[in-house]
Amino acid sequence: MRIAAALMLCLVAALPLRADPASDSMDDLLDALQIDSMLEIMRVEGLAYGADLGDDMFQGGHNARWQTLLSQIYDVPKMHVVMRNHFAELLDGTDTGPLVAFFSSDTGTRIVQLELSARRAMIDDEVEDTARQAFLAADLDAPRMQQLTRFIEVNDLLEANVAGALNASFQFYRGLVDGGGLSMTEGDILADVWGQEEETRNDTREWLYAFLMLAYEPLSDAELDRYIEVSATPEGRLLNRALFAGFNAMYDEVSYALGLAAAEQMQTQEL
Repeated sequence: MRIAAALMLCLVAALPLRADPASDSMDDLLDALQIDSMLEIMRVEGLAYGADLGDDMFQGGHNARWQTLLSQIYDVPKMHVVMRNHFAELLDGTDTGPLVAFFSSDTGTRIVQLELSARRAMIDDEVEDTARQAFLAADLDAPRMQQLTRFIEVNDLLEANVAGALNASFQFYRGLVDGGGLSMTEGDILADVWGQEEETRNDTREWLYAFLMLAYEPLSDAELDRYIEVSATPEGRLLNRALFAGFNAMYDEVSYALGLAAAEQMQTQEL
Protein backbone atom coordinates (compact mmCIF):
# COMPACT_ATOMS: atom_id res chain seq x y z
CA MET A 1 0.00 0.00 0.00
CA ARG A 2 1.44 3.36 -0.99
CA ILE A 3 2.30 5.73 1.80
CA ALA A 4 1.49 8.92 -0.10
CA ALA A 5 -0.28 11.34 2.19
CA ALA A 6 -3.41 11.44 0.04
CA LEU A 7 -3.83 7.67 0.18
CA MET A 8 -3.08 7.69 3.89
CA LEU A 9 -5.94 10.11 4.43
CA CYS A 10 -8.20 7.97 2.24
CA LEU A 11 -7.46 4.96 4.43
CA VAL A 12 -8.26 6.84 7.59
CA ALA A 13 -11.45 8.22 6.11
CA ALA A 14 -12.53 4.79 4.88
CA LEU A 15 -12.83 2.97 8.19
CA PRO A 16 -15.77 0.54 7.77
CA LEU A 17 -19.25 1.97 7.58
CA ARG A 18 -21.10 -1.34 7.21
CA ALA A 19 -24.81 -1.70 7.77
CA ASP A 20 -25.64 -1.91 11.45
CA PRO A 21 -26.74 -5.46 12.39
CA ALA A 22 -27.93 -4.53 15.86
CA SER A 23 -31.30 -3.44 17.19
CA ASP A 24 -32.10 -0.31 19.15
CA SER A 25 -31.42 -2.28 22.33
CA MET A 26 -27.76 -2.42 21.31
CA ASP A 27 -27.64 1.37 21.36
CA ASP A 28 -29.36 1.35 24.75
CA LEU A 29 -26.61 -0.93 26.08
CA LEU A 30 -23.83 1.16 24.56
CA ASP A 31 -25.41 4.29 26.01
CA ALA A 32 -25.65 2.68 29.45
CA LEU A 33 -21.96 1.74 29.19
CA GLN A 34 -21.17 5.33 28.11
CA ILE A 35 -19.04 4.01 25.28
CA ASP A 36 -18.70 7.38 23.56
CA SER A 37 -17.23 8.86 26.73
CA MET A 38 -14.74 5.99 26.85
CA LEU A 39 -13.83 6.56 23.21
CA GLU A 40 -13.19 10.23 23.93
CA ILE A 41 -10.76 9.19 26.66
CA MET A 42 -9.11 6.70 24.29
CA ARG A 43 -8.67 9.50 21.78
CA VAL A 44 -6.84 11.61 24.38
CA GLU A 45 -4.71 8.58 25.29
CA GLY A 46 -3.98 7.95 21.63
CA LEU A 47 -2.96 11.51 20.88
CA ALA A 48 -0.58 11.48 23.85
CA TYR A 49 0.84 8.09 22.87
CA GLY A 50 1.21 9.22 19.27
CA ALA A 51 3.10 12.33 20.31
CA ASP A 52 5.52 10.22 22.36
CA LEU A 53 5.87 7.82 19.43
CA GLY A 54 6.73 10.71 17.15
CA ASP A 55 9.36 11.95 19.58
CA ASP A 56 10.92 8.48 19.63
CA MET A 57 10.77 7.73 15.91
CA PHE A 58 11.26 10.98 14.01
CA GLN A 59 14.12 13.40 13.74
CA GLY A 60 13.13 16.52 15.60
CA GLY A 61 10.20 14.74 17.24
CA HIS A 62 6.54 15.06 16.34
CA ASN A 63 5.41 17.97 14.18
CA ALA A 64 2.21 19.64 13.00
CA ARG A 65 1.76 17.16 10.13
CA TRP A 66 2.05 14.24 12.53
CA GLN A 67 -0.45 15.81 14.91
CA THR A 68 -2.91 16.24 12.03
CA LEU A 69 -2.57 12.58 11.08
CA LEU A 70 -3.02 11.51 14.70
CA SER A 71 -6.18 13.58 14.98
CA GLN A 72 -7.58 11.93 11.86
CA ILE A 73 -6.64 8.43 13.02
CA TYR A 74 -8.08 8.85 16.51
CA ASP A 75 -11.42 10.07 15.18
CA VAL A 76 -14.16 9.20 17.67
CA PRO A 77 -17.08 8.80 15.23
CA LYS A 78 -15.05 6.42 13.05
CA MET A 79 -13.74 4.57 16.09
CA HIS A 80 -17.34 4.22 17.27
CA VAL A 81 -18.45 2.66 13.97
CA VAL A 82 -15.71 0.03 14.02
CA MET A 83 -16.21 -0.77 17.68
CA ARG A 84 -19.99 -0.94 17.44
CA ASN A 85 -20.07 -3.16 14.34
CA HIS A 86 -17.94 -5.88 15.92
CA PHE A 87 -19.63 -5.48 19.30
CA ALA A 88 -23.08 -5.84 17.76
CA GLU A 89 -22.13 -8.82 15.61
CA LEU A 90 -21.16 -10.86 18.66
CA LEU A 91 -24.25 -9.85 20.65
CA ASP A 92 -26.67 -10.18 17.73
CA GLY A 93 -29.75 -12.11 18.87
CA THR A 94 -28.89 -11.81 22.57
CA ASP A 95 -31.40 -10.41 25.05
CA THR A 96 -29.47 -7.41 26.33
CA GLY A 97 -32.32 -6.29 28.59
CA PRO A 98 -30.78 -7.56 31.85
CA LEU A 99 -27.48 -5.89 31.01
CA VAL A 100 -29.14 -2.59 30.14
CA ALA A 101 -31.11 -2.79 33.39
CA PHE A 102 -27.99 -3.32 35.50
CA PHE A 103 -25.83 -0.66 33.87
CA SER A 104 -28.72 1.80 33.96
CA SER A 105 -29.30 1.20 37.67
CA ASP A 106 -27.80 3.44 40.34
CA THR A 107 -25.08 0.90 41.08
CA GLY A 108 -24.31 0.19 37.43
CA THR A 109 -24.21 3.86 36.49
CA ARG A 110 -21.91 4.58 39.41
CA ILE A 111 -19.57 1.76 38.38
CA VAL A 112 -19.34 3.03 34.81
CA GLN A 113 -18.67 6.57 36.01
CA LEU A 114 -15.96 5.37 38.39
CA GLU A 115 -14.30 3.44 35.57
CA LEU A 116 -14.37 6.47 33.30
CA SER A 117 -13.01 8.75 36.02
CA ALA A 118 -10.15 6.38 36.81
CA ARG A 119 -9.28 5.91 33.14
CA ARG A 120 -9.32 9.66 32.62
CA ALA A 121 -7.19 10.26 35.73
CA MET A 122 -4.57 7.71 34.66
CA ILE A 123 -3.82 9.68 31.52
CA ASP A 124 -1.69 11.73 33.92
CA ASP A 125 1.63 9.88 34.29
CA GLU A 126 1.94 10.84 37.93
CA VAL A 127 -1.49 9.43 38.75
CA GLU A 128 -0.68 6.22 36.91
CA ASP A 129 2.67 5.87 38.68
CA THR A 130 1.03 6.41 42.05
CA ALA A 131 -1.65 3.83 41.27
CA ARG A 132 0.96 1.31 40.16
CA GLN A 133 3.00 1.86 43.32
CA ALA A 134 -0.15 1.33 45.39
CA PHE A 135 -0.61 -2.05 43.72
CA LEU A 136 3.03 -3.05 44.17
CA ALA A 137 2.74 -2.28 47.88
CA ALA A 138 -0.61 -4.07 48.29
CA ASP A 139 -1.20 -7.40 50.03
CA LEU A 140 -2.65 -9.71 47.38
CA ASP A 141 -4.23 -11.83 50.12
CA ALA A 142 -6.27 -8.91 51.43
CA PRO A 143 -10.03 -9.32 50.87
CA ARG A 144 -10.33 -6.43 48.41
CA MET A 145 -7.36 -7.64 46.38
CA GLN A 146 -8.88 -11.12 46.25
CA GLN A 147 -12.08 -9.56 44.94
CA LEU A 148 -10.14 -7.76 42.23
CA THR A 149 -8.32 -10.96 41.31
CA ARG A 150 -11.68 -12.71 41.00
CA PHE A 151 -12.97 -9.85 38.83
CA ILE A 152 -9.94 -10.13 36.53
CA GLU A 153 -10.36 -13.90 36.25
CA VAL A 154 -14.12 -13.83 35.62
CA ASN A 155 -13.70 -11.27 32.85
CA ASP A 156 -10.49 -12.82 31.46
CA LEU A 157 -9.00 -9.34 31.60
CA LEU A 158 -5.33 -10.29 31.67
CA GLU A 159 -5.26 -12.75 28.77
CA ALA A 160 -7.64 -10.74 26.60
CA ASN A 161 -5.72 -7.51 27.13
CA VAL A 162 -2.36 -9.14 26.43
CA ALA A 163 -3.70 -10.70 23.23
CA GLY A 164 -5.18 -7.37 22.17
CA ALA A 165 -1.95 -5.50 22.84
CA LEU A 166 0.16 -8.00 20.88
CA ASN A 167 -2.27 -7.98 17.95
CA ALA A 168 -2.24 -4.17 17.89
CA SER A 169 1.56 -4.22 17.89
CA PHE A 170 1.52 -6.67 14.97
CA GLN A 171 -0.81 -4.37 13.02
CA PHE A 172 1.44 -1.38 13.69
CA TYR A 173 4.42 -3.27 12.25
CA ARG A 174 2.29 -4.28 9.25
CA GLY A 175 1.48 -0.63 8.65
CA LEU A 176 5.14 0.31 8.82
CA VAL A 177 6.08 -2.43 6.35
CA ASP A 178 3.20 -1.80 3.93
CA GLY A 179 4.00 1.89 4.01
CA GLY A 180 7.63 1.30 3.12
CA GLY A 181 9.05 2.49 6.42
CA LEU A 182 10.40 -0.90 7.49
CA SER A 183 11.57 -4.09 5.79
CA MET A 184 10.44 -7.19 7.67
CA THR A 185 8.79 -10.48 6.76
CA GLU A 186 5.59 -11.52 8.53
CA GLY A 187 7.65 -14.14 10.34
CA ASP A 188 10.05 -11.46 11.56
CA ILE A 189 7.13 -9.36 12.78
CA LEU A 190 5.57 -12.30 14.61
CA ALA A 191 8.89 -13.15 16.25
CA ASP A 192 9.43 -9.59 17.37
CA VAL A 193 5.88 -9.20 18.70
CA TRP A 194 5.95 -12.54 20.49
CA GLY A 195 9.24 -11.49 22.08
CA GLN A 196 7.27 -8.70 23.79
CA GLU A 197 4.79 -11.15 25.39
CA GLU A 198 6.34 -11.49 28.84
CA GLU A 199 6.99 -7.77 29.24
CA THR A 200 3.51 -6.99 27.93
CA ARG A 201 1.93 -9.47 30.34
CA ASN A 202 3.76 -8.08 33.37
CA ASP A 203 2.97 -4.48 32.45
CA THR A 204 -0.67 -5.29 31.71
CA ARG A 205 -1.13 -7.12 35.01
CA GLU A 206 0.33 -4.20 36.94
CA TRP A 207 -1.80 -1.66 35.06
CA LEU A 208 -4.98 -3.68 35.49
CA TYR A 209 -4.66 -3.96 39.26
CA ALA A 210 -3.63 -0.31 39.55
CA PHE A 211 -6.64 0.79 37.51
CA LEU A 212 -9.14 -1.43 39.31
CA MET A 213 -7.85 -0.41 42.73
CA LEU A 214 -8.27 3.24 41.80
CA ALA A 215 -11.63 2.84 40.07
CA TYR A 216 -13.38 0.61 42.61
CA GLU A 217 -11.99 2.03 45.83
CA PRO A 218 -15.28 3.89 46.54
CA LEU A 219 -17.35 0.70 46.05
CA SER A 220 -18.42 -1.40 49.01
CA ASP A 221 -17.50 -5.08 49.03
CA ALA A 222 -21.16 -5.90 48.41
CA GLU A 223 -21.33 -3.62 45.37
CA LEU A 224 -18.18 -5.12 43.90
CA ASP A 225 -19.46 -8.64 44.58
CA ARG A 226 -22.66 -7.76 42.73
CA TYR A 227 -20.64 -6.56 39.75
CA ILE A 228 -18.65 -9.79 39.76
CA GLU A 229 -21.89 -11.79 39.87
CA VAL A 230 -23.26 -9.94 36.84
CA SER A 231 -19.97 -10.44 35.00
CA ALA A 232 -20.10 -14.18 35.68
CA THR A 233 -23.57 -14.66 34.15
CA PRO A 234 -23.77 -15.96 30.54
CA GLU A 235 -24.92 -12.50 29.42
CA GLY A 236 -22.09 -10.84 31.35
CA ARG A 237 -19.46 -13.13 29.83
CA LEU A 238 -20.84 -12.54 26.35
CA LEU A 239 -20.84 -8.78 26.94
CA ASN A 240 -17.20 -8.95 27.97
CA ARG A 241 -16.27 -10.89 24.82
CA ALA A 242 -18.24 -8.42 22.70
CA LEU A 243 -16.45 -5.45 24.27
CA PHE A 244 -13.06 -7.00 23.57
CA ALA A 245 -14.12 -7.88 20.03
CA GLY A 246 -15.19 -4.29 19.42
CA PHE A 247 -12.26 -2.52 21.03
CA ASN A 248 -9.64 -4.93 19.68
CA ALA A 249 -10.94 -4.52 16.13
CA MET A 250 -10.87 -0.77 16.61
CA TYR A 251 -7.32 -0.79 17.98
CA ASP A 252 -6.14 -3.09 15.17
CA GLU A 253 -7.36 -0.64 12.53
CA VAL A 254 -6.02 2.37 14.40
CA SER A 255 -2.63 0.66 14.91
CA TYR A 256 -2.33 -0.23 11.22
CA ALA A 257 -3.19 3.33 10.22
CA LEU A 258 -0.67 4.60 12.78
CA GLY A 259 2.03 2.41 11.23
CA LEU A 260 1.23 3.75 7.76
CA ALA A 261 1.33 7.31 9.06
CA ALA A 262 4.66 6.71 10.77
CA ALA A 263 6.11 5.27 7.56
CA GLU A 264 4.93 8.33 5.65
CA GLN A 265 6.63 10.61 8.16
CA MET A 266 9.86 8.61 7.99
CA GLN A 267 9.94 8.77 4.19
CA THR A 268 9.13 12.47 4.15
CA GLN A 269 12.05 13.16 6.47
CA GLU A 270 14.37 11.12 4.24
CA LEU A 271 13.39 13.33 1.32
